[in-house]
Amino acid sequence: MSLSSQEIIALADKHLLGNVNRIPLVLARGEGLKVWDVEGRQYYDFIAGIATCAFGHCPDFEPGILYEQAQTLIHVSNLFHNKPMVLLAKLLTEATGLAKAFFSNSGAEANEAAIKMARKHSHDHYGPGRHVIVSALNSFHGRTMGAISATGQTRFHQGFEPMLEGFRFIPFGEIKALEEALKPDVCAVLLEPIQGEGGVYCPPDDYLRQVSELCQAKNILLILDEIQTGLGRTGYDFAFKYYGAKPDILTLGKALGSGYPIGATLSAEEPSKALSPGTHSTTLGGAPLAMALGLELTKRILDPKFLTTVQQRGQYFQKTLMGLKAQRPQAIRQARGLGLIIGLELTRPAAPVVNALRDLGFLVNAAGPEILRFVPPLTVSEEEIDLLAQALDTALARTA
Repeated sequence: MSLSSQEIIALADKHLLGNVNRIPLVLARGEGLKVWDVEGRQYYDFIAGIATCAFGHCPDFEPGILYEQAQTLIHVSNLFHNKPMVLLAKLLTEATGLAKAFFSNSGAEANEAAIKMARKHSHDHYGPGRHVIVSALNSFHGRTMGAISATGQTRFHQGFEPMLEGFRFIPFGEIKALEEALKPDVCAVLLEPIQGEGGVYCPPDDYLRQVSELCQAKNILLILDEIQTGLGRTGYDFAFKYYGAKPDILTLGKALGSGYPIGATLSAEEPSKALSPGTHSTTLGGAPLAMALGLELTKRILDPKFLTTVQQRGQYFQKTLMGLKAQRPQAIRQARGLGLIIGLELTRPAAPVVNALRDLGFLVNAAGPEILRFVPPLTVSEEEIDLLAQALDTALARTA
């Protein structure tokens, strides 16, 4: 059945829940950085499933892994062991220095498990009343009730109040504010190493190390949400290593499945004991099909040569954007980020620039009213970055 973009969008308006402002574009296929709509128009995708498609669209190895595992075993539930799940847990715990892994289906679910683990661990060791989790203003941790309660942006709370009790918010990157917030009722601190959804804000280089030391001194768990920054996005396997932090709990998603729904909660030995049998689980988490894909993706991402290339591409991308800033200082305030998570702060609304870029065949999204976010596949080339920069120059001229 052949349908045009207009016909498909009309069906979507009729049958899909209107909870997302979808771009009026129907994508039909992808290869590497490129995607095509149903009419065959090509776009360069610098959104990559929102920092998810680490190897671009339909990498050559992915169909074979899924096909082979689908012929063997797809799903058995968490009632049984399966080999891909155990091997992926081994790979991730050894790479992070943590002890245990729990697999779910999304980043929000990974954060839910982390929140429950932190509170249960504190209850088991210190009794009731020590349950507050300190999070950052401008943060984003997911859309479930626990995750949005931990999110320090009131726009995500509106209409869903009351939020879950027991979250305290501080300015991101300010160690004195954290010190003042760590009262006797605090069980954990939950932070993103870089605030991605909040506008690609990086902390001072020594901030997370100081947070880690402060938490250790006070026997407070440090949870790092690396759903967006983890697994190569920053040019490091995990951003916490760049910043010199030592998390007790780490959450992952996005690139872990590179488009296939996988979330992971990794934990040090002691807090992991809090989630004993019956306290937390999921039917679909850790399914062999997802785990086989995640295992292969993670192996490739953790390759030191691959990570070095990501660092180099990120440096080239920022240098290119700063060159454009020099040409258009009236339009661009600054470029910031680490590796291939980059924010470009404009002096004007970002939405018209996003639309102009789409008209030019480039897909980019905004992470704030005046901030463009670039999170392309980790395989993006310098030539593709140059093409984006040329298109951005044109889009800024058109929207002046």
